[in-house]
This record gives sequence, C-alpha cells and structure tokens, in this order.
Amino acid sequence: MTEAGFWDNVEKSSSIVKEVKFLKSIIEPWQNASTRFNEIKELAEISRDDDKELVADLSRNMDLLLLEVEKLEFKTLLGGEFDKNNVILSINAGAGGTESCDWVSMLFRMYSRWAENKGYSLKTIDVLFGEEAGIKNITVLIEGDYAFGYLKSERGVHRMVRISPFDANKRRHTSFASVDVIPEVEETAGVNIEEKDLRIDVYRSKGAGGQSVNTTDSAVRITHIPSGIVVQCQNERSQHQNKQTAMKILKARLYELEQKNKEEELTKQYSLEKKRIEWGSQIRSYVMQPYTLVKDLRTDYETGDVNKVMDGGIDEFIEAYLKFQAKRKN
Repeated sequence: MTEAGFWDNVEKSSSIVKEVKFLKSIIEPWQNASTRFNEIKELAEISRDDDKELVADLSRNMDLLLLEVEKLEFKTLLGGEFDKNNVILSINAGAGGTESCDWVSMLFRMYSRWAENKGYSLKTIDVLFGEEAGIKNITVLIEGDYAFGYLKSERGVHRMVRISPFDANKRRHTSFASVDVIPEVEETAGVNIEEKDLRIDVYRSKGAGGQSVNTTDSAVRITHIPSGIVVQCQNERSQHQNKQTAMKILKARLYELEQKNKEEELTKQYSLEKKRIEWGSQIRSYVMQPYTLVKDLRTDYETGDVNKVMDGGIDEFIEAYLKFQAKRKN
C-alpha cells in the first residue's frame, strides 16, 4: 500500500484494502486479548491476598477475558476457504401447496431477521410467489463477513408442524422447505464459462402485482448446457444487471459442483455416513402445535422458544453445528 502508484488501479487497490481490513479484524482482537492477559497477569503478581478489592477486580476482568477468548476461539471454526464470503441463499417449497409456500415465507423472514441482527445486507435476486399466499421459491444474496461460514449449517430440508391457518377444520399439517446455500465466489475462483455452453433467455419479470409488476422483458434465465444448471434473476433494474447477477450465481454453482465432485471422489468410503448430512436430508424440525420445539436432528440441539428462532435467533443452532462438524473432522 505504501508503493508509488498504489491508487492508480482502483479495482486492485480496493481489493487489497479490503483484504487488509479483513486480516486486521482477525489479528487485532487476538493482540488485544493478549495485551489484556499480560496486564491481568502483572497485576496478579503484585497483588496481595488481603487486597480483596483488587482480587475481585482481577477476577471480573479474567471472566470477561475468558468470554472474549471463547468468542475468538469459536471464530477458528470458520476457517473454510470461502467461509468469510457473502452467501447466496435459496429457499424452495416442498409438497403441500399453500401451506409449504407460507413456510418458505416464514423461513425467509427468519433469515432476514438473522441477517439484520448481524448487521448484514440482504438483496432479493429472484422470487416466485405462491398462487394463494406465501412464496414458492426465493433466492437472496446476503452480504457480510463470514455470511457463508455461518449459514452453511442451514443447507438441507426444514420441517414445520402446526395447525394450519389455511385449514377450516383446524387440522395439524406438516410442511417441508429446502434451503440451499452457496458462497459468492470472486472472479479469481478459476471457473471457466464459455459462451457456447450457455443458453440465455429473457422474459418478463413476475411481481406481486400492482406497481411492482415489470412491464419489460428484463428478467434473465441462463442455462449452462453441459451441467444442466439453470439460474435466473429478475429483481435488478435492467436486463444487463440481471444478467450480471445471474452469471455470478452460475459461477458460484459451478464452483460448488466442482468441489462437491472432488469431495465425493475422496470420501466414497464414507458414503453411508455422509448421506446423513447431504442435500435433501431433513436437518431440523420446527413444531409449533400442540407443543413448541425446534430441534436440529444432526446435533440434537433443541429449544422450546420457537418465537425467538423464527425472529432470527438461530446462532445457537449454527454454533452447535460448527462444533459438531469440527468434532467429526477430528
């Protein structure tokens, strides 16, 4: 950064400044904790047993330091290659019609509140509303440090049990929705996409009605012919912006597919164990009637406070999953 002409290339300099900021966010908290520890240690060495006020103060500071170090220690669980990246999150309704569409909208609200509580930004990329209520499927980009590292724990099928507000007979219904998460990858990720492998279609965006309906063919759907992956975007202001966003998602999905193929090749001998946590398996149950319980079926972590969870309070589930994964690797 001190070299002459550093700011001549704005794109490159911005990338380096961003990297410096990220590295400082890792290093400085540990340096601060180390400094505080040495200060407490020095005071402890010169303190007297009969100086109760100083001993109590040292004890309080030590407890605070331990809590801080525990938080820093937890961050070491987010050491994956793309854990620090933004995340592309998709939620899709399962069988169940309106009830499942309503469940998708509830999960979308849960993740929106979680992102808001973290200070992250959320942008809707594509959405298809249900015929009567709710959402059939939605794709959003959540931007913030470690967004993918946290939300990778949410990939899988989420099951809800409740007395349906759409059932006149007030019967209990079970609904399913699948959640998929992929990291937003940089241009340097090494995924090569050739134009001849793409089929690009444009169509009119579908809104919720009223003034939100787009009257131009600005929505973009891109099909990657070799892999069969289809991505689309309709929520940007122009066809060009929608195409750029769709290409970004395609790049991320192709990278994920490449990594998944490599992983499956390396872990064939553990296929039975892996099946338990792969895409398509049920990971969490949310029971709202006749009792309240949210339980993660991978880690066995559970809570009866459904309202807190649906308001975005999923950090305990995320932490339990990351610790569970760390134990399995060890």
